[in-house]
Amino acid sequence: MMPERTPMTPKTHKPTGSNALLQKGDTSAPLSLSGLIRVHVRLRQALRAVGPAMPRQRPHEALRAALGAGLALSLSAGLLVVLSAWRGDLASFLLIAPLGASAFLLFAIPNSPLAQPWSAVVGNTASALAALAVLQFALPAEISVGLAVGGAIIAMASLRAMHPPGGAVALATVLVAFEGGDIGIGFAVSPVLLDTALLVLLAIGYNRLTGRHYPFRQPGEEGGHKTGDAAPDRRLGLTPDELERVLERFNLGANIGAEDFGRILAAAEAEAARRHFGGLTCGEVMSRDIVSVGPEADLGIVADLFRKHHFKTLPVVGDGGRLEGIISQNDLIQRARTLALPTAGGFVGSLRALVHPANRALCASDIMTTLLKTVEPNDGVGVLVQLLADGGVQAAPVVDGDRLVGIVTRSDLLAVLAHQTVLAGAVTPTV
Repeated sequence: MMPERTPMTPKTHKPTGSNALLQKGDTSAPLSLSGLIRVHVRLRQALRAVGPAMPRQRPHEALRAALGAGLALSLSAGLLVVLSAWRGDLASFLLIAPLGASAFLLFAIPNSPLAQPWSAVVGNTASALAALAVLQFALPAEISVGLAVGGAIIAMASLRAMHPPGGAVALATVLVAFEGGDIGIGFAVSPVLLDTALLVLLAIGYNRLTGRHYPFRQPGEEGGHKTGDAAPDRRLGLTPDELERVLERFNLGANIGAEDFGRILAAAEAEAARRHFGGLTCGEVMSRDIVSVGPEADLGIVADLFRKHHFKTLPVVGDGGRLEGIISQNDLIQRARTLALPTAGGFVGSLRALVHPANRALCASDIMTTLLKTVEPNDGVGVLVQLLADGGVQAAPVVDGDRLVGIVTRSDLLAVLAHQTVLAGAVTPTV
């Protein structure tokens, strides 16, 4: 008889480390990890909220603003010293501290509604008058300063002349009065109004000289054809009144002007157009069989080519295919008009004389446009939308380096748009 065998119990191993956590169903580790991630995200959001809110300023723009503000304040101080010596009244012809803040706005952010001439001059002056009105009640200083700044804000808002330094003007007016200064209504005129107006005049000149629009752009300023119509790329967009209503709805009227807001929207639409065209490039749609002239070609040849090919533009190409410029039909007409003014032959006679074989003094280089907007073969077709929507640009030269390799006209772009529309199914071709 065989001995009874004891059933063997499977040998188990006690799990250790991370295996033990997993087998026991302990979820504390994953929860801790997800919790750390949430804390990290919230910390980043909090730091972003209290960190820099503005994009990085371009160094040359910061230098431009700094030089302008510094020069303007120094020139203003010098002019005021001369005026004070001439009038014998030093107190009325001194710079006031809030002008430093005004200079910052006028030169660093000249496109802000807060920095416009009306906002600056009227805002500062109205703030001084509001402070002077508060002083008439002979209240304690701690009450007067609050009422003066609050009154200045109401005055500026009522006059549509919001200008942050105006609050400093109101505060400075009250402080000067409580320090024993003898100020009256004349303080609002000089130095406040005089200083601000002088600074605004210098800002207009400096900003224009350095390529900034000041005062900022006005609706309808850049129509292209010198008519009442908006620029071609803006006619399907919002009107100036609609843009202003949008800004008012979001309480952004003090941040950006309606015209600049419209330009931003147009740029966003152009960026969307680039995405719409996908990978289609300028090199794929450009005309490669280019009709061109050399810089020394006489205007008779230029006119003949316009008549023969029905072009609106003609590229001027130098040695090695280098793009020298572009001649448009308008360039030819403008030169004929210039010749017609001092002569008795009239415009038609001058145009005939201009292209006459005997007239060899003028050539293509004399009337061509050299400040060109060009594209490269690998650029997306979307860049052409805004470029050719400009009323002054009829065609976009396509260059490889400085060598002309093709040209894209408005009709080329229209053909691409029509083709893309058909492919998208927006238009069903009819047989």
